[in-house]
Amino acid sequence: MRSALLVALGVGIGFAAAHQFNKTPQGAQFFEDVRTRAQEFGDAVVDGYKAREAELKASATEAARA
Repeated sequence: MRSALLVALGVGIGFAAAHQFNKTPQGAQFFEDVRTRAQEFGDAVVDGYKAREAELKASATEAARA
């Protein structure tokens, strides 16, 4: 129980610190960079998934014809 309380306290302190850091121009730029990179990564994952799905569908269609 104590461990869960310490984790929750740490998360709360982390959020408070991040909020204060985000108020500075450098902090806002940092979080914007993080958001942009995370979005680019997510887009790359989605593109890869869709490409692989198309490959598998084409393979299944070809196998069904044979």
